[in-house]
Amino acid sequence: MHFLRKLLRDRIALLCLLVIITVVAIGIFAPWLAPEDPNKIHIARKYAQIGARFPLGSDHLGRCILSRLMFGVRTTLFLALFTMAVTIVIGSLFGFLSGYFRGRLDEMMMRACDIMLSFPSQVMILAIVGVLGVGIGNVILANILVKWAWYTRMIRSIVIRHSQQNYILFSRASGTPLWFILRRHLLPNTLSEILVLATLDTGWVILNISALSFLGLGVQAPTAEWGTMLSEAQKVMLSHPTQMLAPGLAILLVVVAFNLLGDCLRDALDPREAHG
Repeated sequence: MHFLRKLLRDRIALLCLLVIITVVAIGIFAPWLAPEDPNKIHIARKYAQIGARFPLGSDHLGRCILSRLMFGVRTTLFLALFTMAVTIVIGSLFGFLSGYFRGRLDEMMMRACDIMLSFPSQVMILAIVGVLGVGIGNVILANILVKWAWYTRMIRSIVIRHSQQNYILFSRASGTPLWFILRRHLLPNTLSEILVLATLDTGWVILNISALSFLGLGVQAPTAEWGTMLSEAQKVMLSHPTQMLAPGLAILLVVVAFNLLGDCLRDALDPREAHG
């Protein structure tokens, strides 16, 4: 498959994949890799310097920053991936229905998308969280409610473009069952483009979850989360500025990795590049 061969030759894409896989593995094996319990308090050792016991130092409660960073992968990255997966499933379902069947169903869905997309996404998220209440569950729900319309519209356009191809038109004319066309023709040929959209947007979801947790609207203490760690660190930004380095760099590294990987995927799918 040309797309995969081209992607595997891209050093930036491989580096980004390595970073993402490594971070995911750290999150999965955090209970065995972390040097300390992430919520264990050592008041006598608060703001400890980097050492054998605290490889990245300790915070204002004497908790191990490295341990909290590792367990923070589970809340920051894993919840972002879950949010993106649910959003993609909903957007794909509506996008396929709207783009393939068209007609009145398409018209109703597009008007619903127009209504949702007429509001600024950040304002909508804050409004939904404000109505539903503080908590990571409501933050995830708000992100899904805000983004499903955008994905529905984007995936609809992808489906319309592919459904006009000759192999789809021939299958429909020859009486091929609908589910066979969707499963064997449309889905495999649109999956790579949908994957590009999801990869490019995962960084946005990570920033959203971290930002809302930073504001006290998402993950609540004492749960380890990168945005919450930044919020706690900014209170001592002048006296202990290094407290912000670990969570800040973690967010930056993962978001950049997803964005660059998305760019590499998009370039690999570009037909102009294929013939270049």
